Formats: sequence, structure tokens, C-alpha cells
Amino acid sequence: MMLVEVTAPATEALPVAGLRDHLRLGTGFGMAEDAAETAALAGFLRAAIAAIEARTGKVLLARQFRLRLEAWRDLSGQPLPLAPVEAVERVEITDAAGTATVVDPASYRLVPDLQRPVLKPAGACLPPVPGGGFVAVTFRAGFGADWAQVPADLAQAVLLLAARYHEDRSFADPQGAMPFGVGALIERWRSVRVLGGRGRTRGRA
Repeated sequence: MMLVEVTAPATEALPVAGLRDHLRLGTGFGMAEDAAETAALAGFLRAAIAAIEARTGKVLLARQFRLRLEAWRDLSGQPLPLAPVEAVERVEITDAAGTATVVDPASYRLVPDLQRPVLKPAGACLPPVPGGGFVAVTFRAGFGADWAQVPADLAQAVLLLAARYHEDRSFADPQGAMPFGVGALIERWRSVRVLGGRGRTRGRA
């Protein structure tokens, strides 16, 4: 399995002003300094968002992803690794010779779920993936395009973690430990995965 982030959150969607207020930073010391500070704060926010998304499996700001699979996990439905999923935009099957075929959108549907959304067939099963080929699922995931649409506890966790990165620029924990306050805020959003998903791996033709 390979998951690729196709698009990144727009800088204007990041809560830079909120982080600046949280840190009680001043403004108006010169355009060059303000621009550099804004870029730095945006970087801390992106790092915090990435860390929290990795811990929870939840995408905060909506963007496009592409999932590549050598075979479906289950022909009756493929769990998607991120949530919430807004839409499955494209399913494309490529054979061993490199010929790609776009799957008819009428042949599949998205079953939304805050923990484990699933790509389901409209009929009995998903289209088979040929031997030596792969399937690519392009989907859009996230709570929304605007920061106001991110749940309040996750939004607060991002600000706390970004502030930690700002205050201690050398902060690094090889075990990836979260500050206690951040961990407490994101705990209810963390996914519990049993057997890595549902069903056994099937799907090669």
C-alpha cells in the first residue's frame, strides 16, 4: 500500500493569527520581519497538523490523497486509511503492461464513517486487479477547507503543539511522545484498528 498526499493545505487556511495570539506575539515591527514570522508560524502549524493527523488518522484540513494498492484488501469493500472522507473522486486500474482504465463511478460508492470509511461496490464486488497491476484510489478527505470546520479539541491541540515547537525549536523526541495536554485532547479521536482493517487480502485476478 502507498498513500500519497496530492495537495497540501493552503497557507491562508492555517490559523496563523490564532497561533500568534496564543503566543502573545506583537505585530507591526516591519513588513519583512512580519513576513518571516508568518512563514515560521505556518511551518510550526504544518508540523503540528502532520503530527496530530499521524496520531489520529484524521485529516484536519480537506485535501486530496491517492491510495495505491496491489490488491483489494476485500472485494466486498476496501477500508480507506484516513477519515473523514468527503468523496472518492477517481478509481483507476492499471494492468501489468501499464494500461490504465478508469472505473465507472456508478460501480462503486463511498460509505462514510468517522473512524473507517469504506469504498464499497455497487454490486457484488469491486473490480478485480490484474496480476502485476495495481489500483489507484483518489479521494478527498478532511473536516473542511476552513479552520473553523476543524473540531475544537483538535484545533486546540494543534495550537498547543505548534506553540511547543515555537518555544523549543530544538524539541525532538525519538519516541514521538506528545505533550500531556495535546495527548489528552486527541485521545478520543485516535482510531483502534483490529487486524489492520477488515477481512483478508483478496482481489487479484
